[in-house]
Amino acid sequence: MSPAASEPLESLPTPVLVERLAERLGARGWMMATAESCTGGLIAGACTDRAGSSEWFERGFVTYSNAAKTELLDVDAALIAEHGAVSEPVARAMAAGALARSRAQVAVAVTGVAGPGGGSADKPVGTVWFGWSVNGRVRSERRRFDGDRAAVRAATVHFALQTLIQLIEAPAS
Repeated sequence: MSPAASEPLESLPTPVLVERLAERLGARGWMMATAESCTGGLIAGACTDRAGSSEWFERGFVTYSNAAKTELLDVDAALIAEHGAVSEPVARAMAAGALARSRAQVAVAVTGVAGPGGGSADKPVGTVWFGWSVNGRVRSERRRFDGDRAAVRAATVHFALQTLIQLIEAPAS
């Protein structure tokens, strides 16, 4: 186990999170998939920066447009119309779609407003909805990150990976 195994996940740099994720997925023989909107593939990029990631990273979907969410992940267009692309139902549907259209057992999905424009009173810049599916358990969460576009996207990648590790490590209920 790596020396960082006892440190809080929040304090670990992204490459160390990826190393820990690789250990956890490899130990279970699981593969992961990503479904990304506002991060444009940065989660997949962080994962595949690690040599040997093909052993546990199965595929990534960059579904920046609503049409891509529908065509590639089978997110119902009516769901997007009713709740907006940046919403809990869409994040959950993206995670489900990534699993359904891959050979993975684990998926993470993100959809948000990275800025600098595009925000609203209900969904200000920095708002991100996450969806995770781990071995049949689904979780979603909304976060708001401060900073410019790069900071919002980096924080999104970090939180997505951090929470995915926590969900993998959690005992099955």
